[in-house]
Amino acid sequence: MGFLRRQLLKIIQWEDSSTDTIVYRYPMTDRDEIMNGCQLIVRPSQTAILVSSGQICDVYGEGEHKLTTNNMPIITKLASWKYGFDSPFKAEVYFVNTKQFINQKWGTATKVSLRDNDFGIVRVGARGVYSYKVKDAPLFMREIFGTNRDYSTSSLTEYFKSIVVSGFSDAIGEAKIPVLDIPAKYRELSEIVKDSLKDEFIKIGIELVNIVVENVSLPEEVEKAIDQRSSLGALGGKMNEFTQYQTAQAIRDAANNPNGGAGMAGMGVGFGAGMAMGNAMMNSMNQQQNQTSQPQQQPMSSSGAVCTNCQHPLVLGAKFCSNCGTPVQTKKFCPNCGNQLDGSAKFCPNCGKAL
Repeated sequence: MGFLRRQLLKIIQWEDSSTDTIVYRYPMTDRDEIMNGCQLIVRPSQTAILVSSGQICDVYGEGEHKLTTNNMPIITKLASWKYGFDSPFKAEVYFVNTKQFINQKWGTATKVSLRDNDFGIVRVGARGVYSYKVKDAPLFMREIFGTNRDYSTSSLTEYFKSIVVSGFSDAIGEAKIPVLDIPAKYRELSEIVKDSLKDEFIKIGIELVNIVVENVSLPEEVEKAIDQRSSLGALGGKMNEFTQYQTAQAIRDAANNPNGGAGMAGMGVGFGAGMAMGNAMMNSMNQQQNQTSQPQQQPMSSSGAVCTNCQHPLVLGAKFCSNCGTPVQTKKFCPNCGNQLDGSAKFCPNCGKAL
């Protein structure tokens, strides 16, 4: 009668309809036994594990597997089955989901302290997402899962979050990225965090596929410094104009705090000063533009002399032509008779006057 009450399992499979189940134990009652030659169906992104007498035995990947002594070497040896054993047997069957679990959120519950050259000790917060998958199913079962009936991502959320936050805290401290540059370094920071954590996950049979730093919250004074640097960049790095811009803003803010009639007067002064600042900035920019756009004019010779080689006007007192480089030939005349003289003559050949 005991034999008749047994339920022999001929097909074992798991059709996963969830999105967060990592490990699923196939349901069995005390009467259920696995028939020798049972078909074990392992679907894509699954790994099946047989557990007997509390020990992890045989592991099966994707495909259809006929459970006989030929392909159950560990459980066969453990149970001391002889070759050709064909009786039903008892074992637990676990299916491990090896697909990638994405969009797992993480964030710092408290601020993380880091040292910055410009601001000293700065406290920052961070948040983001990460994705992972089971890389080594037997190792994951031994280290994390055990023999629970089911295991989902929610069971790992807090544990994995603590690992990620700890890794982020270490990584952002070791990276020594200036806090003013952090908003532009999210991708680089994400890679640093991933590299620092991947070995920690491998220890428990998990592969950290990706991690993304989505936001790092900075103190208010740092945020203001970033905004000011952006404003300076918009002005092309012109410190004078940026100082004028800040002064105009300060006057405007003072004018926006009215105190009776003085407030109205202050508003008028603030508006006038703001207009003056704006005009000063415009004049400064126009002067710079005019200086760069207008070509410099060469001073012309007052005598109207030209180069004997290229006919280019000569600058008064020049010894060489500024256009072709030809030496300037200066004519010399006798002060007594007006006769044209050779440039090296010491006496006039016409009247004999000493020169």
